[in-house]
Amino acid sequence: MSSSSERLAMSAADTDSDEADGPASRRRDRLMPFAPVLTGLTALVCLLGWLQKRPCASANFDFIKTTTNACYTDIYPLYYVRGLSDGKVPYFDSFTGSDIHYVEYPVLSGAFMQLVAWLVQPFGVEARGMAFYNVTALLLAVLAVVAVLATAYAAGRRSLRVGLMVALSPALLLTAYINWDLLAVALSALALAAWSARRPALAGAMLGLAIAAKFYPLLFLGPLVLLCVRAGQWRAMGRMLAGTAAAWLLVNLPVMVFAWDGWKEFYTFSQGRGVDWGSIFFYLGDRGLEKPLSDTELLNLLGTGTFLVLAAGIAVLALTAPRRPRLPQLMFLVLVAFMLPNKVWSPQYVLWLLPLVVLARPKLPAFVAWQVGEIIYFFGIWWFLLSVSAQTPGADFPDTLSAVLGFDAPEGGISQDVYHLALLARFVTVLALAALVVWDVLRPSSDVVRSGGVDDPAGGVLDGAEDVISLGRWRGRHHAGVPVPS
Repeated sequence: MSSSSERLAMSAADTDSDEADGPASRRRDRLMPFAPVLTGLTALVCLLGWLQKRPCASANFDFIKTTTNACYTDIYPLYYVRGLSDGKVPYFDSFTGSDIHYVEYPVLSGAFMQLVAWLVQPFGVEARGMAFYNVTALLLAVLAVVAVLATAYAAGRRSLRVGLMVALSPALLLTAYINWDLLAVALSALALAAWSARRPALAGAMLGLAIAAKFYPLLFLGPLVLLCVRAGQWRAMGRMLAGTAAAWLLVNLPVMVFAWDGWKEFYTFSQGRGVDWGSIFFYLGDRGLEKPLSDTELLNLLGTGTFLVLAAGIAVLALTAPRRPRLPQLMFLVLVAFMLPNKVWSPQYVLWLLPLVVLARPKLPAFVAWQVGEIIYFFGIWWFLLSVSAQTPGADFPDTLSAVLGFDAPEGGISQDVYHLALLARFVTVLALAALVVWDVLRPSSDVVRSGGVDDPAGGVLDGAEDVISLGRWRGRHHAGVPVPS
């Protein structure tokens, strides 16, 4: 039995936690004074990102120009290559000229592309391509603002710090307009914000839409289910899963029924893809694994198998940690487990990680190191592709890592060895972040978010809930992973 003073202290700590990170109204009131600042700064960074692309836009995104100036985008060329300029509707109309016959993105991303194609119809034929890019960039900037505000909302009392880390990140500036990823990022952030506000059905609906825009948010179902199981939150889990399924089906089912071949293009294309420049397998291919990795089926098996092993380890961590892990921690870890052994890791995928990194571990030193690694890789990939496209025998390539950061490198591009260093800079910094998050899970006292009696600001119904299932050495009833005195 605990003393009255111990019970009173625990009650006070719980009250402080609720006041800091609990009711949605308090979260909203806390965020409101910061919202204009976060909105303005995000808009400014997005404007700078648009200006960073201007040297390429002025040259109609010529490939050599885009690799030289590191300002490539898929948006402008795919307007033409995927038939949007000819009035073709994604999934319903096929196109020729490549191995891909339909738009190779999930349905909601294709709908986004089609919406912008309709919006630019009033422009002249010659101006539509650039209008398509600019209107898309404007809408992506709005989505970036949504992602920042939703992430800040989910952060609870650290909303300003977390919002600033996302809004001012170099990764957002450099990669916002490479592709349509910010649509899924914003919807995923809204899902997390809704979950933190204890609205599981809405969170599920937002997550279902995010999955309909990009595949990776599907991974977040794992952490949600695991933590709900540990806390015995069956009702919330069921409502979340129902909302996810309903929203995904609402968007996908019409296309599946009326344009099956177009709908499945994303899945068949993903299955048949080879090694991407940004994958760790590209590096390993030059270290004796080139022949095995030329087999797509074996490549898929290696990537999927490695992910499943890592995911199993994360599941064990979720159920055995001394204190129930926070939701963003597990979401970040499962996403890293998916990305590290993946055969495709495009430069803009950094946007997937950005909100989760700052929620899982809002500390600047490791965050800054990771951003530096991403900057190195960002310039490294374009300058390496410049050297590949030039195909100049005996070209005088820079041979030091400083060349990756120097602005005289584009003249000759960079060698494959230098590019490998850039690739490893990103890989190692992400891996280090994951290791630090695991350390925080195993040593909750080192978790800065949990200082001051806070449990899980983004956890929603999980925040402060008792454990009903725990496979660690802490047995019996738990309160947020800590034994409750009886």
